[in-house]
Amino acid sequence: MSELDLENTLYLELKGGRVTIALRPDLSPNHVARIKELAREGFYDGIVFHRVIDGFMAQTGDPTGTGSGGSGKKLKAEFSKEPHVEGVCSMARAQSPDSADSQFFICFGDARFLDGQYTVWGKVVSGMEHVHAIKKGDPRSGSMADPDKIVSLKVAADAA
Repeated sequence: MSELDLENTLYLELKGGRVTIALRPDLSPNHVARIKELAREGFYDGIVFHRVIDGFMAQTGDPTGTGSGGSGKKLKAEFSKEPHVEGVCSMARAQSPDSADSQFFICFGDARFLDGQYTVWGKVVSGMEHVHAIKKGDPRSGSMADPDKIVSLKVAADAA
């Protein structure tokens, strides 16, 4: 990827700095469209990372901050063979494969056991050090008091 496609790039602003995420509409066109729609509405701005497990992933996208909320629009699964490795952005979901909504996670490292079961929609192309710096939660549940927040999430084409 030499030239960034600004319409298919997200800027995730964290307290430590900017994370650039390349979207993958080739893998999950409906999820990419929904993430961009929510980002353009400002949905993710100020939302906490409610579940962060060191060495595994950081999860966000729940406006209630509890892990049980969302935007109210479920998406049909778009599973692929794309591996869950460091920097991969994938949708969180409940038991049903077609229950992804607005919650997503960013992998801290290799999580290949998730492959084919969660919808991959993007990958961090720069700023992974800021993702690694997100405050970690309980080693089992990932929950914590006073979690880090998304400062803003914007489609790069819309960013100043």
